[in-house]
Amino acid sequence: MAPDEITLKLRDMRAASGLSLSKVAEMTGVSKAMLGQIERGESSPTIATLWKIAKGFQLPLSALIETANGDPSVFQTVTFPGSIEVKIVFPFDSALGAETFHVSLTPNQCHESPAHAAGVTEEVFVLSGTLEILRGEAWVPLNAGQGLRFAADLPHGYRAGGQGAAFLNMHHYGQHSEFPENGKG
Repeated sequence: MAPDEITLKLRDMRAASGLSLSKVAEMTGVSKAMLGQIERGESSPTIATLWKIAKGFQLPLSALIETANGDPSVFQTVTFPGSIEVKIVFPFDSALGAETFHVSLTPNQCHESPAHAAGVTEEVFVLSGTLEILRGEAWVPLNAGQGLRFAADLPHGYRAGGQGAAFLNMHHYGQHSEFPENGKG
């Protein structure tokens, strides 16, 4: 997904809701200056910033990064410079209250994530390599073929081993009824 698509989505969401940059900054915890830079295409948001925006608008992450190509067989990949690569496998489905991503980490790469919205649970299934999941204060090691379910409404993280790692990351929104019905699904 190109940064200008994120710019357009954010601008359209804000316009549709009739909110000022100040109000969106208050809702999301992202500064008014950063939101303005994103909307003007002067800055590309990090995945952490996108999570904050999604949480503030009460939207799933895929609502911000999914493109409108309409072909379910084409998996969209979003690479965040200096961070993780995320491929949408299944965009948010309102009937299930879930979305699924394929995440790739380079060797020894670590990504820490802020808490998601209340009630969000993640399931991680390692496809290749080794991975550690930061859950609470401890890193939980996983090998290919192993998985872990954890509360993602607390800070958490992912750390790849020396060969890197690829994993499926399923997000389950405990209170998905809060998402607009005309969203994804």
